[in-house]
Amino acid sequence: MTVSQEEFRTAMSRLGAAVTLVTTDGSAGRHGITASAVCSVTDSPPTVLVCVNRASGAHQIFKDNGVFCVNVLAPDHRDLAMAFAGKLPPEERFAAEGWSALSSGAPVLEAATVALDCRLDQVTEAGTHSVLFGAVIGTRLAQEAEGLVYFNRDFHSLGSSAAPSSAS
Repeated sequence: MTVSQEEFRTAMSRLGAAVTLVTTDGSAGRHGITASAVCSVTDSPPTVLVCVNRASGAHQIFKDNGVFCVNVLAPDHRDLAMAFAGKLPPEERFAAEGWSALSSGAPVLEAATVALDCRLDQVTEAGTHSVLFGAVIGTRLAQEAEGLVYFNRDFHSLGSSAAPSSAS
């Protein structure tokens, strides 16, 4: 039995995920994309993965620069997420908001809930995408733990005021 592309996309739309801006800078240039296909791999050594479409204009830039930052977005970053997901030229994507850098030199969103500064460690090809494995070389945490998630083809907010559930 084969699952159609549309059926698979609909199923995956029900898998809630943090909304991130994955950014890079270096000899190949400055670029960034909106991504929800990001997750931790291991904490020893600290490693994350990011899936990037090989047809994306940013794909080769990420590989050539060899560094990236995963910027986890807060609820008030919906417009920024859309700007990085659209067809804006790279320099216009970075025009709004404040940016700095950690040790890798990749752009860090000052208002990110968390930023994971990474050195590209490995690349694996899977279908239409490359899976970029990043060794986490630095982090920056915001005071407030708020998040923006993408679920069922829409943005949803998570706030620090929500009481954690207790296990029974």
